Amino acid sequence: MENKPPTKHKIIIPGNLPTMNEMIDASKAHWSVYRDMKEQNTQLVAMIAKRLPEIDRADLIITWYCKDRRKDKDNIAAGQKFILDGLQQSGRMKNDGWKQIGDITHRYEVDKKNPRVEVELLVG
Repeated sequence: MENKPPTKHKIIIPGNLPTMNEMIDASKAHWSVYRDMKEQNTQLVAMIAKRLPEIDRADLIITWYCKDRRKDKDNIAAGQKFILDGLQQSGRMKNDGWKQIGDITHRYEVDKKNPRVEVELLVG
């Protein structure tokens, strides 16, 4: 039996997602500030993910293209919450639990002119 390479799908989220520090600050400001942040960023990802086919299970490679190196990598990676929730909200994944999400790999690059988040979904 032949092992086929996984099918790759990619979405690109323009700009940067909120960091852990920004999420904490929003939640301390007022409960609705974090709620609005989560809703806005989850909807952004969901809108972009609508073009994906239905996916039962995938490994993710998330490349964070930051404008500089001022923020810690663990702080940046907290934005994966919006990515996983957005994939589910888009209807392209039934859930964002263990059955649907395999391994998650984070990569970090600097792109001063075009900060973004690229999410590769490896299916199969």
